[in-house]
Amino acid sequence: MNSSICRTLSTICFQAGIFSIVLSIWIWWIKGGAADLPEEQAHAERFGIFIGLWAPTLLILSNRFDRYADKAKELPGMRVTEESDQG
Repeated sequence: MNSSICRTLSTICFQAGIFSIVLSIWIWWIKGGAADLPEEQAHAERFGIFIGLWAPTLLILSNRFDRYADKAKELPGMRVTEESDQG
């Protein structure tokens, strides 16, 4: 796995983490505000929290992939093939 793949995965995880935050607020706002029953409001709050709990995990994964791209020549368990210059 090369650094460009790690950078791409880092970007995807970061965007998914931000989207998770926005989506959890949106779910809480739309579902909870429109609900007439307390049970529906409680369900909207729990569902919004569940979606929002993914944000830290995705942001940490983004950071990890970014560090691997910066510092490591190979990821744990992956083998790097070096090209030899003949010329």
